[in-house]
Amino acid sequence: MAERFYIAVIGGADCSQEEELLAYNTGKIIAERNGTVICGGGSGVMEAAARGAREANGNVIGILPGMDHRQGNSYLTDAVATGLGEARNAVITRTADVVIAIGGEYGTLSEIALALKMRKRVIGLKTWMIKPSQAIQDGIIKAATPKEAVELALKNCLKEFN
Repeated sequence: MAERFYIAVIGGADCSQEEELLAYNTGKIIAERNGTVICGGGSGVMEAAARGAREANGNVIGILPGMDHRQGNSYLTDAVATGLGEARNAVITRTADVVIAIGGEYGTLSEIALALKMRKRVIGLKTWMIKPSQAIQDGIIKAATPKEAVELALKNCLKEFN
């Protein structure tokens, strides 16, 4: 059986049409490459990535902020009710092998920071570009397209498993 990769797709619950399309295509490509999408389970970028993955017959795990696993978007194959609110961002980033950030606001920024702190690779599509005050070894890897983002994510997943 082929190795299944867990790739988080993170971004805002409110997003532009461009970000929605990027997220949809990213989720679809992840599923086509036998990956599992991990997301916050809500609307916006999360729902678009989940929809793309499901339409490609992929798996989507939603890590929900609330206490009810039925509160996630309708495209999730599995939902985890954490009751943690925004602290569930740590669960999302810990679960993922690699993170793809699309757009986003402060919640996305917190997920990016947590992922980098956990030494996870972060691929960015029209998202935050952070300039640290001192040299840091690994930062956000910028991608131009969903296909490039997924390829970079998979390349970094393979590094983790080898």
